[in-house]
Amino acid sequence: MSFEQEWVQQKQATADVSSPQMRLNQVPADQGGSTPPGYGVLATAPPEKKKAANTIENVLQPGTTKAADAADEPTKSAVKAFSGWDTAAGLSKAHTHWDDQVKRLMARLDSEKTGLRGASTLLSGTDQLTGGSFQPVQSKVTGLR
Repeated sequence: MSFEQEWVQQKQATADVSSPQMRLNQVPADQGGSTPPGYGVLATAPPEKKKAANTIENVLQPGTTKAADAADEPTKSAVKAFSGWDTAAGLSKAHTHWDDQVKRLMARLDSEKTGLRGASTLLSGTDQLTGGSFQPVQSKVTGLR
């Protein structure tokens, strides 16, 4: 088979396949009008977000601070006991690293708490803003009737 014949066959094979189409804001036709789970659905639960933020603030952050503080005295005592040895320098360096990690964790917990509290406000505010933007259209439509 020559290249030209093979090329013609290839072009015919791809011509038989339907071309891709763009769909905007609709369910694919082959799904019979049913929306797949999780597709096109935005659900938010402000009470659960508030509860999670409160858990971070009242349980996780105090517990993390308590755990970090619990390591301070024993580590300082060990560094003092091993004074003059490389072990003391290693413990001191490890404790500094521990403190840095605790600070990062606390910052992350603050960020998550703020995000949870802000998400509910943002979503409801955006919803109200969007609804308000339809107000002029809605009044024109109802005025025509």
